Amino acid sequence: MAGGHVKQHDYHLVDPSPWPVVGSLSAFIMAVGAISWMHHLYAAAPIVFGVGTIGVLYTMASWWGDVIREAQYKGDHTRVVQLHHRYGMILFIASEVMFFVAWFWAYFNAALFPGDTIQFTRDALFGGVWPPKGIETFDPWHLPLLNTLILLTSGTTVTWAHHALLEGDRKGLKWGLILTVVLGACFTLCQAFEYSHAEFSFAGHVYGSTFFMATGFHGFHVLVGTIFLTVCLIRAYMGHFTPKQHLGFEFAAWYWHFVDVVWLFLFICIYVWGHGAESMAHAAH
Repeated sequence: MAGGHVKQHDYHLVDPSPWPVVGSLSAFIMAVGAISWMHHLYAAAPIVFGVGTIGVLYTMASWWGDVIREAQYKGDHTRVVQLHHRYGMILFIASEVMFFVAWFWAYFNAALFPGDTIQFTRDALFGGVWPPKGIETFDPWHLPLLNTLILLTSGTTVTWAHHALLEGDRKGLKWGLILTVVLGACFTLCQAFEYSHAEFSFAGHVYGSTFFMATGFHGFHVLVGTIFLTVCLIRAYMGHFTPKQHLGFEFAAWYWHFVDVVWLFLFICIYVWGHGAESMAHAAH
């Protein structure tokens, strides 16, 4: 009978876990609290939202901790399992690409056809030009350019960390990750400063909503990527990664490069092209 429990395959059959149920309940509580808070339904709504948020964060930490133990100590992440994890991460990033495609689509649909006769309200709302009349865009060659240089530099530091890991250079791995995390935090701070000086708001016009949705969601992805890399840094100090098994760090690097590429498109399309369109519109009038 003892032989019946011996693993005869390379696949990982996940052990029973409480985290899907706990996470679902926590997310439900968080959503109820958030909706109640926004609609001012009752005084305890912020507390309900806080309890749900704590539950979600606890679930994330505990669940991912279980995954780390499965990979690091139990040996469940065989080469076959790692291959399938890579497929999953590729599909996840592909879904994120399509997410940003939606915001670019919304932006260009309005920007390229500001006086579309089919959308008869556009001429009245936009004044037949893009950006709409009254919108003062950011100069792309100041803070947006600085943020672009910060993110591009962070892409080189995370690549340095990856190559250092592959060569068994633990010191290079740690310093590369430290610099990447610091640069990610700097980007977030610069973007917050930029938002605080915006001459337009989210509400009331298409330009503000598309600008803040596209760049804001990217900023959220930078924040998530920074946390992702911070966890990798902690794990690096714990000695978790090896040149042959470092899937968690590899996925963090993939995610970070994806964030870099999206920002380049945002910088070129929304900041540079959008500012050029504004300059031409002002010259025409």
